[in-house]
Amino acid sequence: MEGASFGAGRAGAAIDPLDFLKQPQTLLRIASWLFSIVVFGSIVNEGYVNRDSTTPQLHCIYSENEGACSYGISIGIISFFACVFFLIVDLHFQQISSVKDRKRAVLLDLGISGILSFLWFVAFCFLANQWQRTLPNKGVWQGADAARAAIAFSFFSILTWVSLTVKALQRYRLGTDMSLFATDQFAADPDAGYPGYPTGTGVESTETYQSPPFTETLDANPKGYQVPAY
Repeated sequence: MEGASFGAGRAGAAIDPLDFLKQPQTLLRIASWLFSIVVFGSIVNEGYVNRDSTTPQLHCIYSENEGACSYGISIGIISFFACVFFLIVDLHFQQISSVKDRKRAVLLDLGISGILSFLWFVAFCFLANQWQRTLPNKGVWQGADAARAAIAFSFFSILTWVSLTVKALQRYRLGTDMSLFATDQFAADPDAGYPGYPTGTGVESTETYQSPPFTETLDANPKGYQVPAY
């Protein structure tokens, strides 16, 4: 982007909602937001089942490991709020006039996206491993689709958050175009040098010479004065 600062133009420029929604970064955040809802929604609604009909107590569908369900719900909720937060930041990013504040926002995006990419990778491996260890029974069969959906969308979340990490890294490397801060004096031709002092031809003209203010001819021997003889 010409004249851009960390992937955005000049501060205060008008924001087109349609163009904002079409940006790859916005689409990735919306996809990550939806995936997080699917993951924690599936576990909350159908991730806890009865081991048998005789005991009303609910257990985690993933091999009765309560930690697996808790981790899936937690990472889903964290990603949900992270997506909402960064969507708001992206929407107001154009209005941030300070280059330092823009840099902090991009670094925060880079760090959070990288961490969530790793946490989603852990969630996918954890849930998939516990699902393989799950013994089939009537309760598991009823919630099997939800369990598989949570695993599948955990994998999709890895892809979207890794993509967001790459996008944030690209914005950080893009940095700031300092032409945004150039004055009007240099905006016309940034390649032009500073104007120097006017230089002469190096030859003095006799026409410009002026006589000294005292033009009277000095007498070599003024009256009343004699040169002493040695």
